[in-house]
Amino acid sequence: MGFQKKLTKGEFAVLAEINTPKGVDISELTMNTRFLKSRIDAVILPDMDNGIMHMSSLGSGAIMLQQGLEPLIHVCGRDRNRMALQGDLLSAHILGIQNLLFVQAEEMANSDHQDATPVNDLDEKGLIHMVKSLNSGKDLSGFELSGTPDFFMGFAMPSILDDTQLEKEMEKAKEKIDLGARFVLTQPVFDLDFYSTVLNKLTPLNIPVISSVFLLKSVGMARYMSINDPNCRLSEDIITRLRKSKDREAEAIEIAGEMIRQLKEICQGIKISALGWEDRLPTILDSAGL
Repeated sequence: MGFQKKLTKGEFAVLAEINTPKGVDISELTMNTRFLKSRIDAVILPDMDNGIMHMSSLGSGAIMLQQGLEPLIHVCGRDRNRMALQGDLLSAHILGIQNLLFVQAEEMANSDHQDATPVNDLDEKGLIHMVKSLNSGKDLSGFELSGTPDFFMGFAMPSILDDTQLEKEMEKAKEKIDLGARFVLTQPVFDLDFYSTVLNKLTPLNIPVISSVFLLKSVGMARYMSINDPNCRLSEDIITRLRKSKDREAEAIEIAGEMIRQLKEICQGIKISALGWEDRLPTILDSAGL
């Protein structure tokens, strides 16, 4: 059953995020996906994530289809104007890519091409409106398309600090849903109690919520996240547990597996991010009982 059908029927969906290669050697990409067939419902493919030049999500999505996996590609307005975006999306649909995730792209300040000029022709709502127009059979200038695409689109929600921010994000989410977004993806979950409260408040949106689970590859990474992104609510207890473990990699996988098992009871899907350790994804799925 496809990703869209699972969400529409209210069934639990399992997604895995895989980084695209920085170059033309796709051997690692295809190897990492080989062991995910029949275990996940879709592969999320970032597009120039963190401002780092990689193979586009469009090209990688075509490769995933060749490997027998359903792709879900990132779409953002930082690097392309509305003409290029529409052309790429029409190409994506012809190739068989129908799942889109709208994201807020990172600033270029920390990218590997800091001299690149951001475009930002369309913001997230503009992007969703663009795809809604394509789905209706017209481009953004109102001209009729020869053949109408049928994209299934969702959006990412930032980490939530407090109720005030949540209310603001809820209003933004409602606008995106009114434009045609069909699911929402959260940032990585580390504090389940707080997230459960957030999830309850998201219920009135009446769309599937997919929770992100992040593999903590090291104590240093965990510490960096807790300091530089306090909104993620990564506790000292988790960092201590990882630091005291005799096998930190195994512990990190177990922490991710535990979180997935708990999230499965309160949301409609999970996305696993291994950030370069994609070969560990099958082990994480084993740990989670998926």
